[in-house]
Amino acid sequence: MQTHFSLAQLADPDLAAADKILRNCVHCGFCTATCPTYVIAGDENDSPRGRIYLIKNMLERDEAAETIVAKHVDRCLTCLSCMTTCPSGVDYMHLVDQARVRIEAQYRRPFFDRLLRNVLAQVLPNPTLFRLALALGKLGRLSGLPHLLRGRMKAMFSMLPQEIAAPAVTDQPGVFPAEGQRRGRVAILAGCAQPVLKPGINAAAIRLLNRLGIEVVVAEGAGCCGALTQHMGREHEAKETARPTLHAWAREMNGAGLDAIVITTSGCGTSIKDWGHLFRGDADAQLARAVAAKALDISEYLVKIGGVAPTAPMPVKRIAYHAACSLQHGQRVLPAPKDLLRGAGFDVVDIAESHLCCGSAGTYNLLQPEFARELRARKLGNIAKTGADIVSAGNIGCLQQLEGGLNQPIVHTVELLDWASGGPKPAAMDTRP
Repeated sequence: MQTHFSLAQLADPDLAAADKILRNCVHCGFCTATCPTYVIAGDENDSPRGRIYLIKNMLERDEAAETIVAKHVDRCLTCLSCMTTCPSGVDYMHLVDQARVRIEAQYRRPFFDRLLRNVLAQVLPNPTLFRLALALGKLGRLSGLPHLLRGRMKAMFSMLPQEIAAPAVTDQPGVFPAEGQRRGRVAILAGCAQPVLKPGINAAAIRLLNRLGIEVVVAEGAGCCGALTQHMGREHEAKETARPTLHAWAREMNGAGLDAIVITTSGCGTSIKDWGHLFRGDADAQLARAVAAKALDISEYLVKIGGVAPTAPMPVKRIAYHAACSLQHGQRVLPAPKDLLRGAGFDVVDIAESHLCCGSAGTYNLLQPEFARELRARKLGNIAKTGADIVSAGNIGCLQQLEGGLNQPIVHTVELLDWASGGPKPAAMDTRP
């Protein structure tokens, strides 16, 4: 793609990087076939190629973002399926991130849009505020208020969990010792939204790792990774949210040492592995690269240490594996979870159109509920065709997006691996046969 940036513009490192990304695009259109929003809407502006043109024009003209640019960039899920498909290696992720930063800084959104984004940015990364918001939401649901709502507010109520989990010991700072001879030492991301919604995920990961001889530390001061605010174009806010976690893990690396930083939420894992880019030009840039190099999805780490052996035959066998976009496209981790499940004695089946997003994508299902509903319905239809006993996924957003619409329980992969190797039955299956 030909670009027309001035020399003065190219003196800006971010614009120089954008110029390089844009020039790699050859207009082939392969991305359109795998883009969820284009598949649904059929609008060129809702394809990666179309968004690239919109972003190119906005950056070249150095003008405030127009409504059409904000509209179609907002509709992007950042599922990164286009990057998996692209034969030219276009770094769409960093281009759309840069566009979002500019839109956030320059575009004047409608009042309710600004209010909702501010609330999400403040509440979701803070477990205390998130629990309070969920409690207030449950009161609102009991009043019958959701029946009177439409659009985004109705979507927010529809995502409320049935129960609000109390803080778990596995999400508090501490060291969880290995059973038997210690084979390794890792830090685990406690996270922000996941401990509130499903604390059993990290609990299962810690139990499993401990049984495998791995000492696990929840580092003092580690919390949010910054992903939620970064995807809303609030890059500075994301960086400052992530910085305490960065330093907490650095202290562990420089102290007792870490073999890896294990992530059980693949959306967070994609962001953490990219911290070198987030902290570019920052005093902590080198540290961010060093810490990011230690980050592994839980499935990657389990494969690295030899997998998981089952202790007894499972009462259920057939599992439909839902590949979270952040894991398959963002981190390019696809065989590991399925290989681990098969090694634990499960029959794993793929879901048709597995490359298409389920519509969760961080806060996307709250900010773009119409597209999210269509993608959810499409994914649920494909899951139903598998005839599986259980659905497995590696990302909290996907679990929340899909549960409630399934005839089967949907469970984090690590909970199934923990169960197969001697841990308790996953909580999501307690009321299921």
